[in-house]
Amino acid sequence: MEIKVESNSEHHDESKHPLLQDTTETDEKTLIQKAISQTFQSTAHLANLLPTGSLLAFQLLSPIFTNQGDCDSVSRFMTAVLVTLCGVSCFLLSFSDSFRDKKGNVCYGFATFRGLWVIDGSANLPPDLAAKYRLQFIDFMHAFMSILVFIAVALFDNNVVSCFFPTPSDETQEILTKLPVGIGVICSMLFVVFPTQRHGIGFPLSAN
Repeated sequence: MEIKVESNSEHHDESKHPLLQDTTETDEKTLIQKAISQTFQSTAHLANLLPTGSLLAFQLLSPIFTNQGDCDSVSRFMTAVLVTLCGVSCFLLSFSDSFRDKKGNVCYGFATFRGLWVIDGSANLPPDLAAKYRLQFIDFMHAFMSILVFIAVALFDNNVVSCFFPTPSDETQEILTKLPVGIGVICSMLFVVFPTQRHGIGFPLSAN
């Protein structure tokens, strides 16, 4: 009888042990899921602050203009023009914004010190509502950071790097490797800490 009692107690202990493991694993999965969710939210928020059209154009044209990294003088000039135009586009589109008219149509414009200048002129905002779209210091901050992020993206492109730096030295290679990462981390933090409320050209539309 004593042997049976001991075996039963051991059986109960063993049956409880997996339950404790499942609880611990569930807690760990919950923490990991929360961390992954926050990471995705931050990444999506950062992507919303960049003009996707300019980045898409750069990614599509860079292999063609750079001849897949094998550049001559003409290809190098065309690549420089592409990088410059896309960078200027990222800067200018940071000042664009949008609103919905009375019919629900989306109208785009550029923020000015007086309000919003509608591009097509199809709708006019009341003065009190237009004042909400005035230029602010944070707009220039976001425009400058957009250029920096685009530069980081360009430096991550092997075709562009091979075009301008076909045989980089060790110091140059170290800069090309670490500089984009530093720019991306710093600008990502600033974008998250100082978000923008604008929904301009190439940005997701506002629900309102």
